[in-house]
Amino acid sequence: MNRTPVRSWMSERLITITPETTFPEAQRLMLENKIRRLPVLQSGKLVGIVTLGDIREAKPSDATTLSIYELNYLMDKLTAKDFMTPNPITIAPDATLGEAARLMVDHRVGGLPVIDHGKLIGIITETDFCYWMIFQPEPIRPDHVLER
Repeated sequence: MNRTPVRSWMSERLITITPETTFPEAQRLMLENKIRRLPVLQSGKLVGIVTLGDIREAKPSDATTLSIYELNYLMDKLTAKDFMTPNPITIAPDATLGEAARLMVDHRVGGLPVIDHGKLIGIITETDFCYWMIFQPEPIRPDHVLER
């Protein structure tokens, strides 16, 4: 894990949005594509990320006194720039899986956009780490587990 490059296990099939993408559209893209993260690009540059958690947090409280029509109107007007996480933690494609895992644990995130020379080329997620573990030729010994 400490020598395997991120590029070997990252997902290259990316679905991205812009800061102007509406809340309903971002939510629809996540549901239809069964994904939990949408990188936000502006003029080809990564400016943020929208996670499933961001979508959940953007929804109004059940304690609101607004009508369903008022809520829907307000949610339809929200754009990604209103609920995205700006300037997400990123990683280079030649960084190791160990470095990626350490960043994810330290920053408590479930995925890292992969940036090469300023361009988004992929994303490495906790799911990718699960696949890596499944397809290892030998079991991972406890002495390889990161300290908490």
